[in-house]
Amino acid sequence: MTIDQRLNELVQYAVNKDLIDEEDAVFCKNQLMEILEIDEADKAPLDEENENRSLADILDDILDWAAKEERLASNTVTERDLLDTKLMAVFAKRPSGVTADFRKKEESDGIETATAWFYEWNQDIHYIRRNRIAKNMNWKTPTEYGDLDITINLSKPEKDPKEIEAAKKASTSNYPLCLLCKENVGYAGRLNHPARQNLRTIPVDLNGEEWHLQFSPYVYYHEHAIVLSAAHEPMKITVNTFQRLLDFVQQYPHYFIGSNADLPIVGGSILSHDHYQAGKYEFPMASAEEEETEHLKDYQGVTVSKVKWPMSVLRVKGSDKNQVVQASEMIRKKWQAYDDETVGVYSQTGDTPHHTITPIARYRDKKYELDLVLRNNRTSDEHPMGIFHPHKEVHHIKKENIGLIEVMGLAVLPGRLKSELMQLAEALLTDDPAKEMASNQTISKHLEWGRQVKEKHPELNQENVGHILQQEVGLVFSTILAHAGVFKRDNEGQEAFLRFISAVNE
Repeated sequence: MTIDQRLNELVQYAVNKDLIDEEDAVFCKNQLMEILEIDEADKAPLDEENENRSLADILDDILDWAAKEERLASNTVTERDLLDTKLMAVFAKRPSGVTADFRKKEESDGIETATAWFYEWNQDIHYIRRNRIAKNMNWKTPTEYGDLDITINLSKPEKDPKEIEAAKKASTSNYPLCLLCKENVGYAGRLNHPARQNLRTIPVDLNGEEWHLQFSPYVYYHEHAIVLSAAHEPMKITVNTFQRLLDFVQQYPHYFIGSNADLPIVGGSILSHDHYQAGKYEFPMASAEEEETEHLKDYQGVTVSKVKWPMSVLRVKGSDKNQVVQASEMIRKKWQAYDDETVGVYSQTGDTPHHTITPIARYRDKKYELDLVLRNNRTSDEHPMGIFHPHKEVHHIKKENIGLIEVMGLAVLPGRLKSELMQLAEALLTDDPAKEMASNQTISKHLEWGRQVKEKHPELNQENVGHILQQEVGLVFSTILAHAGVFKRDNEGQEAFLRFISAVNE
């Protein structure tokens, strides 16, 4: 196919997906030609039969042509992403138009239909890259806390050394201030900042403030949304946080929404910009059993339950939104200053605070719910990365912070594990697995764990080794969550947890 035919194919795709009307076809093709520095076309965009190929395949052909014709500075993932985003922006309505379409669907068919449409639109416009998301590995692992969700993240393309070096040399800019600022909408991007010409957000009023809903380009679960503040202000868990979260589920009752904690080690990756994550997905923690329940005497109709979960979770529920907000704020303040030296729980060192909360909100069975996950970021000589953080013995699987998504029971594991688990499977089936693992620099980090897996599963064979390793990874994730739990699941820890609940309800 010629480049002209490929552009016609892309325009036809946009028409088929209702991104543009047929009468826009010539106009849009001319814009594509301008971007690619093409002066002439052979055929009108809708005058021929086109194959029903995927968007990724169509764009790959165009990008390959662009690289060959030196329309790309270099044929790297970053340069290709900058160009294909610019091409897809030709078919993206202006923000006001997308918002108007969203509101129209919300009014006619309801908010659930509106978000489903917007999610599909983000995929059709290539902001969410279907081809990359499909690469992620996903499975479930049964545990005493229910089935945990495990994903190995393969959707973020690895940069080669040339790209990394080029990004270092690229001029720095304070615009946008970060990846979550609303100024990213329509931004062209650069070597050290992704292109966002096809990004659109939906305005949301939370607690009388301007916020915006968008979808994550790296989808870890269905309708994985980010709700971000219009103001570039640091994350802070306060009574306003609880108010905003419950305001959101009142407007989007089919979604959960949660916030990362606001302290280093236990917080998320971007603490400089207040934001939440939401979506149409039931995480394992949401269906976890409620072990003990008390009525909060000072808050009408509000209950607090201890949740059966490896981390320390209190579930606050009630039909009165304001009462749930105020009860949650009371618990947060109690936790902020709470000490229990019998289980090594200390709220601060000098003037440095250690306690905070990871809150998750839902609207379920006509009640507002806030899961308050107790967090502490204290370190020690034994655990310099964090006492309530993945411990050293599990770093071969994961050593990064336990953020909101993982708190709720979905492990987001590094892409390196795909290859490592394949190599580990091969090693475990040899006559001397320990020798094979120790001699392989890539998987030697898994040596002790591999030995344990081999001993635990004498039935290992070619057919089952992959599944067994996946399940054992899930069990390690359960251990990781237990490491992050402030009150441990043993008798001593649970008695201490109940003492805190009693203090809450004094």
